[in-house]
Amino acid sequence: MRVSALLSTAIFTATVLAHGNVTSPPSRQPGAAMQKVCGAPAVAAILADGTGPLENIPSNGAANCNIFMCKGAQFADNQANVQQFTAGEIVNFEVQLPIPHEGPANVSIIDTATNTVVGPPLIEFDSYADENLAVLPLNNTAFSVTMPANLGAKCAVAGECVMQWFWFGTAAVQTYENCVDFVMV
Repeated sequence: MRVSALLSTAIFTATVLAHGNVTSPPSRQPGAAMQKVCGAPAVAAILADGTGPLENIPSNGAANCNIFMCKGAQFADNQANVQQFTAGEIVNFEVQLPIPHEGPANVSIIDTATNTVVGPPLIEFDSYADENLAVLPLNNTAFSVTMPANLGAKCAVAGECVMQWFWFGTAAVQTYENCVDFVMV
């Protein structure tokens, strides 16, 4: 009986924690550099539930730990995952949404030095992951973006820019994001 109750609690907890995550292209992951900047609890929170909201990631308050920039994940931990794109190239995204929360979402290019959007969003959803729908629209979990031609020399150096998937569940008041490191070639 006791084992059954513990197992049920573990399954329930794992299910409640899961919300959304980019599965392709490869997104930034936590590692040693993030642990040094944000602390072990922040890394542990993401490793325990990579689909959880930013609000569930503890911040140690360090000035250089910005949970709202790629979940605090650092470029130094992700240099092997830098993607190369060209202007006009179509990039396919796959997103896991085990627990939807309706709200706006987008994919934008972000300048990592300033955490600001570069140009217009590559794709926008006014209503995304609506939990009131029996089935989510296919474009919520599989969609494409076209790399812009107007970046000039911007995003030519690895770590300078990311493509950021950003989603805010309005009723849940939860924020989700993943970053894809890339360079324009």
